[in-house]
Amino acid sequence: MSSTQPIPVIAIDGPSASGKGTIAQHVAAALGFHYLDSGALYRAVALAALQAGANLENDLELSRIILTLSINFTGDRVAVGGHDVTEAIRDESVSNAASLVATYPKVRKALLARQRGLRQAPGLVAEGRDMGSVVFADAVLKIFLTASAEERAERRYKQLMGKGMNASMTTLLQDIRERDARDSARPVAPLQKCADAVLLDTTGVPVQAVVTQVLALYQKARQAP
Repeated sequence: MSSTQPIPVIAIDGPSASGKGTIAQHVAAALGFHYLDSGALYRAVALAALQAGANLENDLELSRIILTLSINFTGDRVAVGGHDVTEAIRDESVSNAASLVATYPKVRKALLARQRGLRQAPGLVAEGRDMGSVVFADAVLKIFLTASAEERAERRYKQLMGKGMNASMTTLLQDIRERDARDSARPVAPLQKCADAVLLDTTGVPVQAVVTQVLALYQKARQAP
């Protein structure tokens, strides 16, 4: 695309288990766009740090790990150092570590260029916590996806049980609430709805209905002067 027509980005932000990944993947597939799961980057860093026995409270140590970390995306699969970690990074211990790791300025700065480098033609659907507010502030469409904490905990519960993993609804609900508070209160790129983002509450709403709504909003945004 020409310099006057930047590669379009649809930024989908929202709290944990709000359905960002599912919606973003469906929208990307419908448009033939690339897909960025920014959370997978932080999860991959967290996993590498845990495996290396690194201090999760030392942002300098974590940022150094990123410098030599090889992270590759192939469809919805994630590989670190040539090893498929798609399932490993979804473990609850890694998720909680990733939420902590993501609070550090040096870590976020180290991953910023990697995320922006995935902006490739014909377009990108990027999901995370600060896609619209920081990483792709010029996105043609910004969506803030949310759902009740109870429904998000139930989604996570079904996801884990479907993979044959033990899970507790009580623990998951507590983890989600704590993660929401941590993500919203962090000093750097906190979880927040941009003034120009469209708020979509997915509580009780079928996936396809949300996807259809996002696609309609995108077409409207593209036609705007």
